[in-house]
Amino acid sequence: MARPTPTPQDSRLDSVLGTVQVGDCVQIMQSLPEASIDIVFADPPYNLQLEGELRRPNDSVVDAVDDAWDQFADFATYDAFTRAWLTAARRALKPNGTLWVIGSYHNIYRVGTILQDLGYWVLNDVIWRKTNPMPNFRGRRFTNAHETLLWCARERGGPAHTFNHHAMKALNDDLQMRSDWFLPVCSGNERIKVDGKKAHATQKPEALLHRVLLSSSDVGDVVLDPFFGSGTTGAVAKRLRRRWIGIDRDAGYAAIARDRIAAVREGDTTSLEISRGKREEPRVPFGQVVERGLLAPGAVLYDHRGAARARVRADGTVVSDGATGSIHSVGAHVQGASACNGWDFWLFDSGNGALLPIDVLRQRIRAEMAGQNPN
Repeated sequence: MARPTPTPQDSRLDSVLGTVQVGDCVQIMQSLPEASIDIVFADPPYNLQLEGELRRPNDSVVDAVDDAWDQFADFATYDAFTRAWLTAARRALKPNGTLWVIGSYHNIYRVGTILQDLGYWVLNDVIWRKTNPMPNFRGRRFTNAHETLLWCARERGGPAHTFNHHAMKALNDDLQMRSDWFLPVCSGNERIKVDGKKAHATQKPEALLHRVLLSSSDVGDVVLDPFFGSGTTGAVAKRLRRRWIGIDRDAGYAAIARDRIAAVREGDTTSLEISRGKREEPRVPFGQVVERGLLAPGAVLYDHRGAARARVRADGTVVSDGATGSIHSVGAHVQGASACNGWDFWLFDSGNGALLPIDVLRQRIRAEMAGQNPN
């Protein structure tokens, strides 16, 4: 079958994939094809509103975030800026796309109000608890030990968004991942420096982006970061084989990000496979096991206790104890139960004296469907 002819919109997207665009993020996002982005991760200016120089108890000066890009005349100016970039991001997102935005108490509540006003639907607020936060040197407040990430669908009731639930469970020792993440701030060898100084004041740790992208995107998805900074999103996206686009208005940051990402090795396909739930696997009826000859009509199935036996019929039903039906309904009948997972309940003779769950045969078919060697 002939491949579809690329459209001008396709060409525009392809031309910016894997690049850092320098300029105004609103204008650049507006130039992207509409509904072309799978996931946006945004680390916008926090509008910290610092008052004067901050010093440690030993009178040394704290390297605080006092860059011009984080300074706004007032809340109204910041709100207008926020509304503009969130509007442009929403236009670029696919209907099933999602947006992550991170902030602190200085800005995240204003951002949250605006994104809800624009039609985004909040899926989670995630608390990033810092293992090593900066102390509060003036002793007038609690130590600011966390930041907040808002994870949002483009709209309420839209198509199903990507969430790799089982991959997150695997990442968390088979426990469901919670919405409070205990991770260190960026420091040590991970912190990019130029002439001994931080290359970017608010560089995020790669562990944070790893969790964001692994949870809510798949290999090949397009990730957009409109406030690219030192390129953490691009570095992690490349390692996880996501396609990416970075935007930053500072050419110096863009150059640092390009050099950083060029040194990143892209992950191989096998190592990037993730855990998925059974519901996400291809459906294989038991009848397919029979018609493929993996179990012949008349074959006998056994339960784990040896108390029940069932005989396989040519149409994929089974007979046991006077009951005829699916592997599930007959399994429930012989147990006197309301429901049963027949794939796990029934065993077959593998031919070498071992009884194995019939689910082994289903997995063999699934492996063939995926083009894998079932052996």
